[in-house]
Amino acid sequence: MQKFFVLVVLLGLLALPVMAQDNPKFDVFGGYQYMHLSNVGGYSGLNVNLNGWDAAASAYFTKHIGVTGDFSGNYKSRTYDIDDFSGTVHTHVYSYAGGPVVSLNPGGTLNPFVHALFGGAHASLSACDAEGCESVGSQNGFVMMYGGGADVKMSKHMAVRGQLDWVYYRFNGYSNSSNVRVATGVVFHF
Repeated sequence: MQKFFVLVVLLGLLALPVMAQDNPKFDVFGGYQYMHLSNVGGYSGLNVNLNGWDAAASAYFTKHIGVTGDFSGNYKSRTYDIDDFSGTVHTHVYSYAGGPVVSLNPGGTLNPFVHALFGGAHASLSACDAEGCESVGSQNGFVMMYGGGADVKMSKHMAVRGQLDWVYYRFNGYSNSSNVRVATGVVFHF
């Protein structure tokens, strides 16, 4: 993991010589994210919809090619009243990933992009009842995200983004590849 962050920092430093371009060299995104997880835990038909946040930063080496670091958090709370449990279960899923990004129209009003992101994920469950809360468990795993979106320019330094990604998770030998995330928010160009 430490090597991954060193690589992202080094790639970002390599982008400094392109500062003379007229196109954005660096951008920062922040916004809302919706995540749909299918067949959770290997149980067919057990689907979970989560809400959360997404933040990303991209540095461009050329007019069209760059690297992106993406960080997100998704949350779901659900109340149960079953045989031996009456309370709320809280689900948290965090991901941190990075990879190449290709900007298709960097100077235009509409700028579509595609990316391939690879990294890690952390999922945790906690249960709360009348006696308090306790951790049910947590796991670290691997994540891949393929997708893209489009930035709609609002001004020279700001745009609105819409994004759609296919997401693959792998936790302790269990993999889940039927996941989708949708994000929308604001992009600041530097």
